[in-house]
Amino acid sequence: MIDPTGSSLSGLRAFGTKMVVTSNNVANVETDGFKKSRALLAEADPSGVTVTIEKIETPGAMLPAADGSGEMRETSNVDLAEEMISMITTQRSYDANLQAIKTWDEMMESVLDLFA
Repeated sequence: MIDPTGSSLSGLRAFGTKMVVTSNNVANVETDGFKKSRALLAEADPSGVTVTIEKIETPGAMLPAADGSGEMRETSNVDLAEEMISMITTQRSYDANLQAIKTWDEMMESVLDLFA
């Protein structure tokens, strides 16, 4: 029998990390000069997921300073709509991995009941 718990736990950790990165981006959407990060997921051997976090250095929008000095300030480069979509898909992926572990647990319980 194949044990899917290792790859599902790896997925849970990876999607948990991705959610933390996305949450940090959302929390800093109004922070001037903030540069968003992105969590990149990749397949790991023999089965699992690795996470690499990269900082996105694209500039934010330039707006006049709030103090009326005529100077320009750079806003964050976070797109809230993009981050919310990422958050939804990450949550669904996390839930799918969690459901795989629950299903495995139920199957093993049924197998043990058959032997008992």
